[in-house]
Amino acid sequence: MKPMFTAAILLALILPHSANAQRACAPRDAVVQKLAEDYGESRQSIGLGHDNSVVEVFASLASGSWTITVTRASGLTCLVASGQGFETLQEQVPTQGAEL
Repeated sequence: MKPMFTAAILLALILPHSANAQRACAPRDAVVQKLAEDYGESRQSIGLGHDNSVVEVFASLASGSWTITVTRASGLTCLVASGQGFETLQEQVPTQGAEL
C-alpha cells in the first residue's frame, strides 16, 4: 500500500482547487522511477486530457497495485489516485439497444 500517496490523493480530492498545489507532484522522470523502483509499476495506458495534460495509468501486473498520474506541459507530474486490484480488460462497446 502507498500511505503517503494515498494521503496526498485524499487531500487533493477534498481540498479546494487552490490548495491542490500541495499535491504529491514532482518531475515526471522522478515519479516514473519511484513507481518502478518502489512498487514495480510500469505504464499500462496513456491519454490526452482536455487541457492537453497527459493522463497515464501505471500498474504492477505482479502485485495489482496501480497509480494514475497527470503530467502538465511543464513536465510536472502529479499523483491523482492509486489502489490495488489492477486488471487489464478489453471490453467491447455495447451495441445500441443491447441488454447489459
